[in-house]
Amino acid sequence: MTQEALVTPHATQGPLTTETGAPVGDNQNSETAGAGGPVLVQDQLLLEKLAHFNRERIPERIVHARGAGAYGTFTLTRDVSQWTRAKFLSEVGKQTETFLRFSTVAGNLGSADAVRDPRGFALKFYTEEGNYDLVGNNTPVFFIKDAIKFPDFIHTQKRDPYTGSQEADNVWDFWGLSPESTHQVTWLFGDRGIPASFRHMNGYGSHTYQWNNAAGEAFWVKYHFKTDQGIKNLGAEEAARLAGVDPDSHQRDLRESIERGEFPSWTVQIQVMPAADAANYRFNPFDLTKVWPHEDYPPVEIGKLELNRNPENIFAEVEQSTFSPANFVPGIGPSPDKMLQGRLFAYGDAHRYRVGINADHLPVNRPHAAEANTNYRDGVLYDGRHKGAKNYEPNSFGGPFQTDQPLWKSTQVSGATGNHPAPSHAEDDDFVQPGNLYRQMTEDEKGRLIENLAGFISQVSRDDIAERAVNNFRRADGDFGKRLEAAVQALRA
Repeated sequence: MTQEALVTPHATQGPLTTETGAPVGDNQNSETAGAGGPVLVQDQLLLEKLAHFNRERIPERIVHARGAGAYGTFTLTRDVSQWTRAKFLSEVGKQTETFLRFSTVAGNLGSADAVRDPRGFALKFYTEEGNYDLVGNNTPVFFIKDAIKFPDFIHTQKRDPYTGSQEADNVWDFWGLSPESTHQVTWLFGDRGIPASFRHMNGYGSHTYQWNNAAGEAFWVKYHFKTDQGIKNLGAEEAARLAGVDPDSHQRDLRESIERGEFPSWTVQIQVMPAADAANYRFNPFDLTKVWPHEDYPPVEIGKLELNRNPENIFAEVEQSTFSPANFVPGIGPSPDKMLQGRLFAYGDAHRYRVGINADHLPVNRPHAAEANTNYRDGVLYDGRHKGAKNYEPNSFGGPFQTDQPLWKSTQVSGATGNHPAPSHAEDDDFVQPGNLYRQMTEDEKGRLIENLAGFISQVSRDDIAERAVNNFRRADGDFGKRLEAAVQALRA
């Protein structure tokens, strides 16, 4: 059934348009260079939506507003030179300074830590080739697979423009109409939906990235950060109590553990896919709503991440810290993941708006093991570092010059430009992986998942929204849907 068929009975405002009134032909798929190719700058609807969305609040982050952070060290424990030429990954035992910011996603700056919400896991490596930012979450998947839908998704999680509150109708209406969200929603309402602390959860790069080696070979890579403290979670009742008694619980736990010398750490793993495998893999390997099964690409341990120093000023170092997945170093680059492609623009744009055009001059953001050498001048926070140097390139006054060496290997594209959905693979499906996740759970875990979902779905005002929401889980697993339907009906009765 098409989206139009699902929503037409309640549509009353006419066609969706751009800011200038032009009708929108496709609000589901961003425009790419052929099916599966990178997103095009000429997609002005995508850029308009992301740019407008980034400017909806000031000065707080729109998402990931509430956060905590710490400095640490990444130590390479395995030779990975066969996959990447990145210098900070060039020698076993090599250490790189890092800064890691944890966050909740939907809440504002004054919200509580112990809530059911994904956790941001944003990691900055201060490498000798410049800063490398890996911006992920504590889940390996996400709710949507195309950045053009991100502003719409977050609007459903934030306060309704009329009621001023988060509304179950908005949340489940969007999730029900977006079956791709079923996998992440199953994660979110399971036991790992409320971590006991930032130290007791995993982190994931989530997206697929490109690694490329000195020989010019390319590989697709996923990152995993496995907590050495063990996974610990909070039940719904315990979390509600803690959020009221101590809204700063996670931030305090992180700070005090480092003060005690109990430095939290994570074992770093990667999954590696030869670039040639991607085209014929059984599902789209760049789909952010899916994981790569470990039996297909086993995780390989490559390092250890340890946090060992607290920031001295939360505003200067946590609130003003900026991360962008577009901050790559030689040997690492993007993939055709359409969510990642949108974030390459949106994160930097958000920081330039929120903190200022020279946010990268701040101590927490500037390179620590390299020197920034640009022709950018002036603007808010400009510190005059360039003095009287010329501000153009090329020049004959000893100015900075291009290296003629791209950071990553180019990828082949073909086909006509247009608003393409992702290429279809043999086993592409929105419901196989959430069904597998459900079936891996114990009976107790399934019971808590059903209870958590039913409690929220039962709050919607319309039966059709509730039925559509339940049906997505039924399509993932028959038992899942049957038990959830009964639980929702009991609560709504």
